[in-house]
Amino acid sequence: MGLDEVMQAVGPRQLYLLCLLTVLQIFVAAHAVFMTIVGATSPFHWDFGNLPSDQSQDNTTANESQQFRHWLRVTNKSEIHRHVHFDPGFSSVITEWFLIGDASYKINMASSMYFFGVLIGVITFGQISDRYGRKKVYLTGLALDILFGIVSGIAPTYSIFLALRFFVGVNNGGMSLVSFVLLQEYVPVSYWAITGSLQSLSFAIGISLYALVGYFIRSWRILAIVINIEGVIILLPSLFIPESPRWLYAQGRWSEAEQILESFAKKKGQQKSMVSLKPPTAQNVGEKANVLDLFRHRVLLKRTLVLMFVWLICSLVYYGLTLSAGDLGGDRYLNIALSGLAELPSYPICLFLLSRTWSGRRRTLAGFLLVGGAACLIIIFLPETKGTGLLSVIISQTPSILGKLSISAAFNVVYIYSSELFPTSVRNVGMGICSMSSRIGGIIAPFVPSLKSIQVSLHFVVLGVAGLLAGVLCLLLPETLNKPVPEKISDLYSIAHHKRDIVVPQASVVNPTGDSSESEEDFAADEGTALIQ
Repeated sequence: MGLDEVMQAVGPRQLYLLCLLTVLQIFVAAHAVFMTIVGATSPFHWDFGNLPSDQSQDNTTANESQQFRHWLRVTNKSEIHRHVHFDPGFSSVITEWFLIGDASYKINMASSMYFFGVLIGVITFGQISDRYGRKKVYLTGLALDILFGIVSGIAPTYSIFLALRFFVGVNNGGMSLVSFVLLQEYVPVSYWAITGSLQSLSFAIGISLYALVGYFIRSWRILAIVINIEGVIILLPSLFIPESPRWLYAQGRWSEAEQILESFAKKKGQQKSMVSLKPPTAQNVGEKANVLDLFRHRVLLKRTLVLMFVWLICSLVYYGLTLSAGDLGGDRYLNIALSGLAELPSYPICLFLLSRTWSGRRRTLAGFLLVGGAACLIIIFLPETKGTGLLSVIISQTPSILGKLSISAAFNVVYIYSSELFPTSVRNVGMGICSMSSRIGGIIAPFVPSLKSIQVSLHFVVLGVAGLLAGVLCLLLPETLNKPVPEKISDLYSIAHHKRDIVVPQASVVNPTGDSSESEEDFAADEGTALIQ
């Protein structure tokens, strides 16, 4: 039997692996939004010069004071530490290394360095796992992620902390990609959409849980260590998970793949099922293509440029809203928690709209981006909320919550839509370059909230206009619902291709030989979803 013929259902062993690797996303999310609490601003006052003693200031007001900035520039560190006093009930990297005044950019730099590390990790870990296996690379990445995360909590200087955030990003991003692929390869192709959605849900829950833990642990160093304890809890049972049977099959290690599939098929109280895999057969390679083809052909060029922009904006707005959640007035921790919970309804809404002929892929994506952009613009007209009660925060945060829900939904839709717009022959490289654009948006996003130093609502104007522009550009793309998936670039120019009414299945038997078949391209496209969160 072929591999997909054997993997037709999900057994108890696979459900266990599904739970383990889905819970992992809670740990991944904590690192992704780590700086929302660890880099939070803290009220402080100073007692120097002609200013009255104990004059209370917040970080924004003080940073805008030219007199204060000048004093910070000409004063040595010991004097600054003696005259500037932070709120003793809270600690962050700002209070630890006095990242105020001209040094306040270092807060955003730490977040950007993390996302730059994610970009590097995604590129390198995927290739390494293809060669050495999913399990080894996943376990190595998770162990190093935990190690660098704990060490960052005891970093003696900002420079060391910054370097450690980069290495955390490399391992966190690469490990989460490999774990996503590993989980998909544990289950039948028909379950891939469900497992992908569950991991996205877990990521959103992880944001809220991180806010809850941060509320009770106000020391940033202890918080950094505590969130990595969850990583240790996940690492221990992960030591005993099996290798990907699909990867083993592709490598010609059929007996090992058969043993794993037999353990998957075994049910409680029943005898072990026997599995016999037939050797893989070579398939026709078909049309050869590379990344340059995305820009060489007119139709593909338009699709590629629009999708690259949309992916970048999705990441920019998503992390821009997430990292700004604590600065919207009211209670910081409640804002961050609501930011995560706001994503949960987006997934069932997506599944409903994507399958409707009156909405389809294009209108659904454009609609979510337009709503998300409009929500960001509405925020600039809201008065600042001083209350910290749940009802007060929910009312004031409604536009932000709506924006986060919409952009989360757009992120899910653009992944599905992009995989259908690219022909099979270039789907892998197409999804890859879109994912890289998304990472660039993540690198830029931490600096967007700092625009409020120029104008208090400028960052929301940027996010809103970007979302609206991306939504309008989506309308330039064709609809793909119930349309045949293009196999080759030449299909994009074929009149017959656009007139066919048949629906081409998007999932087929995985090509174990490593050739560029449709199934491998589709699977490679699924790997790109791990780059979204």
